Amino acid sequence: MSSPYVLVLFYSRNGSTREMARQIARGVEQAGLEARLRTVPAISSQCEAVAPEIPEEGALYASLDDLKNCAALAMGSPTRFGNMAAPLKYFIDGTSNLWLTGALVGKPAGVFTSTSSLHGGQESTLLSMLLPLLHHGMLVTGLPYSESALLDTRGGGTPYGASHHTGVDGKRALDEHEIALCRALGLRLAKTALSLENGRG
Repeated sequence: MSSPYVLVLFYSRNGSTREMARQIARGVEQAGLEARLRTVPAISSQCEAVAPEIPEEGALYASLDDLKNCAALAMGSPTRFGNMAAPLKYFIDGTSNLWLTGALVGKPAGVFTSTSSLHGGQESTLLSMLLPLLHHGMLVTGLPYSESALLDTRGGGTPYGASHHTGVDGKRALDEHEIALCRALGLRLAKTALSLENGRG
């Protein structure tokens, strides 16, 4: 049997959501678990458009097996009109078989997002990503206010999940509070997964 891992699943056309995924992975690794970064391909309005099986750079594309076999899930997307990006939604819409078999029931999950404007739909995007995870029976792991960065942040960060304000030009780097909250989310997911695994053992 393979070692438990936390799947950090994200879609990103820019570096901010990808960097958040990396920081969440660091939090996972602080707890002693493997973090497996995976992305999803872009989708096209043209039916004949086909993405390569392996991306030219960055994380590999996620498979349903990556999702099925994870001990926990962190899922992230930039905000698209207050909702997750279409490529991530498309991937999640293809998980009916996992839902039918209950493959994700009882596994911890958390979400993260980035926006170009400070009030550009961070919280609604996080909540929209939680809906399919709740349908799968996953255990939502947010960020409690015991995380001091949640009280101090001037950029991103919500109790629903980690977030980042990129600025209108998309070039604002994650600040210390946003980094701390990403790592805290990863750490909470990994610790929760480990507790559940130990309880089953």
